[in-house]
Amino acid sequence: MLYQVQGQAAYCYTGGKTYQPELPTVVFIHGAQNDHSVWGLQSRYFAYHGFNVLAVDLPGHGRSKGDALTSVEQMADWLIALMDAARVPQATLIGHSMGSLIALETSFRAPTRVSKLALVGTAYPMRVSDTLLNAARDEEQTAIDMVNIWSHSSIAHKPSSPGPGFYVMGVSQRLMQNISKINPKQVFHTDFSACNAYANGEVAAQAVTCPTLFLLGRKDMMTPVKASAILSKSIAHSQQTIIENCGHSLMAEQADQVLSSLLAFART
Repeated sequence: MLYQVQGQAAYCYTGGKTYQPELPTVVFIHGAQNDHSVWGLQSRYFAYHGFNVLAVDLPGHGRSKGDALTSVEQMADWLIALMDAARVPQATLIGHSMGSLIALETSFRAPTRVSKLALVGTAYPMRVSDTLLNAARDEEQTAIDMVNIWSHSSIAHKPSSPGPGFYVMGVSQRLMQNISKINPKQVFHTDFSACNAYANGEVAAQAVTCPTLFLLGRKDMMTPVKASAILSKSIAHSQQTIIENCGHSLMAEQADQVLSSLLAFART
């Protein structure tokens, strides 16, 4: 589905379903150098089991036009504008990594628009090392390789992989390479810089009043479980689910467990 947002075409995956006002809406927000497809299993299941779904491509990512936005605050404003364009008055926001910061900031800027908040693979501050920032700016393929290694709990196939021959790390690598191909304007560096600079996380967390889930991977090296402590302590009423044998790419490495956790949260 294409919408016009801030003068540019914005793409959302809806599961092929038309918007039904009587159903609850879930908005899925991807992380750095990704697009809506990282939520493939989860978004499609939600769409066919009682929810409106908007799995977004952020500006400059996937099928959405325009330049990648340079701050989490700008991305949150864009997301609110997207919800306006889609005529969605309120939604559950589910964000992964950078997307979790966008979801959090959106709830701060427009609290009445957010019914629930799920922060997947999150951290605050979401610091990015100088080595990775420089690689994203100067040697993007090196940055892609580094992130793929650090985002998965192992390089071997897991019994829980979705199907025979499904290569979790390879799919992630090709997606990031495709983002570089369709938008050569250093999207990775722009995304990482936005994460690194975001400074409103604790204030935003303290303002959250809606039900909130932290969904984390035990073996996450990009956003370790302990790195979510500032946010989880600031949202006193939040709940936490930790998935074992899982790194930062939770939706791919443990797709079914992520789906089950998110679905149970959304339905409560």
